[in-house]
Amino acid sequence: VQLQASGGGLVQAGDSLRLSCAASGSIDRIAVMGWYRQAPGKQRELVARVNNGGSTYYADSVKGRFTISRPSAGMTVYLQMNSLQPDDTAVYYCNARSRGTLPAQYWGEGTLVTVSS
Repeated sequence: VQLQASGGGLVQAGDSLRLSCAASGSIDRIAVMGWYRQAPGKQRELVARVNNGGSTYYADSVKGRFTISRPSAGMTVYLQMNSLQPDDTAVYYCNARSRGTLPAQYWGEGTLVTVSS
């Protein structure tokens, strides 16, 4: 599975951005897709994820502001980010996890989101 993320950029506080991540390869292996982020000097953290059934999870810090979607459990996952704040500044990474008892993790290259105050 290969993941290609896009959509990052420089915005002002209160603005919106939409990140996209396109999966290719053995996408039938994928059970969950999501987004992580890593801010300077901090550990990588889970932002949001969605499984093939459409169930979603959000970190408390983004609930009500971010929306993850994966239409028809297809090849692309989106992260709509509204009301962005400087604390959202980070490199955002697309992630996919395979099915099975020992799931494999796949990562895309990060896309930088910078929110100025």
